Amino acid sequence: MRLFYLKECSSTHDVIEKFISQDILELQGVYTFNQTKGKGQYGNSWDSGHNLSLAYSVAVPNELVKLPNHLFNFHTAELLADFLAILTNQTPEIKWPNDIIINNKKVSGILIEKKVIKGRTYFLIGIGLNVLEENFKNLPKAGSLLTQTGIRFDLENVTQSLHDYFVEHLLKPISESSVLGRLNQRLFRKDLISVFEIGQLRQNGIIKNVDEDGYLWVELENNGLQKFFHKEITLLY
Repeated sequence: MRLFYLKECSSTHDVIEKFISQDILELQGVYTFNQTKGKGQYGNSWDSGHNLSLAYSVAVPNELVKLPNHLFNFHTAELLADFLAILTNQTPEIKWPNDIIINNKKVSGILIEKKVIKGRTYFLIGIGLNVLEENFKNLPKAGSLLTQTGIRFDLENVTQSLHDYFVEHLLKPISESSVLGRLNQRLFRKDLISVFEIGQLRQNGIIKNVDEDGYLWVELENNGLQKFFHKEITLLY
């Protein structure tokens, strides 16, 4: 179990390969509390304040992962939600595909990429977690552990506890049906009337479930039951 601290970096996701030892078949991680150019899903950025949030990336050897790529993505989000539930005594939800919501605000995002590094294929899991931020004036959908729970958590303790939790649980055997079932239990806005943006059009709809291929099924007011892949539909909340 290797975990490296960086006083500052552009993105833990970009620098982690410098710290990976190809001779070690286990999780290897890096983290910082001062990330200057964080990366989010599909080219988005993850803004983080100095000594207010955690940027954490962990490399997982591909041969240790027994789930299909999209289910491993969901499994990672479920474990992060489980960890935050224990930490905060709240009930985190997962906004499809892998944002973590506490009390209707996004507190964490996950980016997972597959990459060959030093001759071995890895899943690179990048997590941005808002911990102590209080000012989200320009980000109305965002929150932090502090704003959503009122608790000032210690960044170092949160980081070490999260890494330990992933080391213990991430690679434990789990069935594909269990991953899918757990995701649908935690799915944000499931079975509730919500507003969606599809292309340039908005309409009401109800999230029904995520299927075994990773598609989100939504019952739309005007178009009936439809399935969507990432970035084909936007939930407005």
